[in-house]
Amino acid sequence: MRKTMKTLPGIEPAFTQPIEMRTSEMLTGARGDLAIKIFGPDLETLSDLSSEVQSAVSKVDGASEVFTMSNDSIGFMQLNIDRLAAGAAGLSITDAEDDLRAMLEGLNAGEVVEPGRRTPIIIRGDDALKASQSLFARTPIATPDGGIIRMEDFAEIEYSEGAVKIDRENASRFALVQAFVQGRDLVSFVEAAQQAVAAEVELPPGYRLEWGGEFENQRRAAQRLGLVVPIALGLIFVVLFATLKSARQTILIFANVPFALVGGILALWVSGEYLSVPASVGFIALLGIAVLNGLVLVSYFNQLLAAGRTMEESVLEGSVRRLRPVLMTASIAALGLVPLLFAEGPGSEIQKPLAIVVIGGLISSTLLTLLLLPVLFRRLGAARHSVRKQLEVARWTPISAN
Repeated sequence: MRKTMKTLPGIEPAFTQPIEMRTSEMLTGARGDLAIKIFGPDLETLSDLSSEVQSAVSKVDGASEVFTMSNDSIGFMQLNIDRLAAGAAGLSITDAEDDLRAMLEGLNAGEVVEPGRRTPIIIRGDDALKASQSLFARTPIATPDGGIIRMEDFAEIEYSEGAVKIDRENASRFALVQAFVQGRDLVSFVEAAQQAVAAEVELPPGYRLEWGGEFENQRRAAQRLGLVVPIALGLIFVVLFATLKSARQTILIFANVPFALVGGILALWVSGEYLSVPASVGFIALLGIAVLNGLVLVSYFNQLLAAGRTMEESVLEGSVRRLRPVLMTASIAALGLVPLLFAEGPGSEIQKPLAIVVIGGLISSTLLTLLLLPVLFRRLGAARHSVRKQLEVARWTPISAN
């Protein structure tokens, strides 16, 4: 589609997803992955600056569909009314402007009400008035005293160029440069774009830049995740410690966290995806499943030790007997997310990274949990087990009279 639309003049295409587009538009009023707002008082200066910013961002690797509307202009037909001539004819400036506007745009004269519909009545001049300046200049205007005066007798017509629209935010004019990112993660692209703009664009006094768009949303989400994830891990640690009554074994179960992270990161790298907000949410869900699998093994090891088995017997028998529950827990969660890997419709930009992280992390976490966790438990769990056996031996050993 990009190759085809490049051959069509006057078209600036942009490729996005419906949900992503609406979210970005609600956040910053722009539909691009990156929105650069240039604030300042003068429209011509804003137009020049936006063109420079557009040129600088277009050179950054990964930039796609970089465009701005601030350097576009449109033709206007401007009327310069001679107040003395209009006053001599008995016309007020407001009435003259309303009459001339009605000739071109029309005047609402009411509506016809019919069963099931309403039809407005518009009175306006012939369409030829818009195409011919001389014909419009000879348009007759009725004066309050019943006379007729031509428009060219009290007004002069001239054509001028002006801005397509004037955008304002917080009572300040701004120009907008939008950019989409392709083949690169958004965070590194924005960092490179900021360096390029700082090196090539010099802002006059009274002008400033603001960077927003989907990048702004991701930055806020990353800050929140930086607070939520440690709290979640802390709560999980408290629950595990309350269950196992052992800080050593709780830390041992937390060894599954890096096991899961390795698979999730590798899955993102193999699939070509990047660490986005949905992928970060997938890591949070993944950590819960990984900790659950570790808890299943460690709690069963403790049951066998409490039954009088040796450490070697407990680890070997527990690993064999808990193989099926661990595999079922991981496989059910992974298979349930497989359809999201092939999602291509609206919302796939959120579903696919999350599914990739969870499935990849479950594969590595399950394998490493079954292979490494028993070995670690045999070494780190032995101290607790040996202390308990020493207490039991001391309890039943008779005390000598000496």
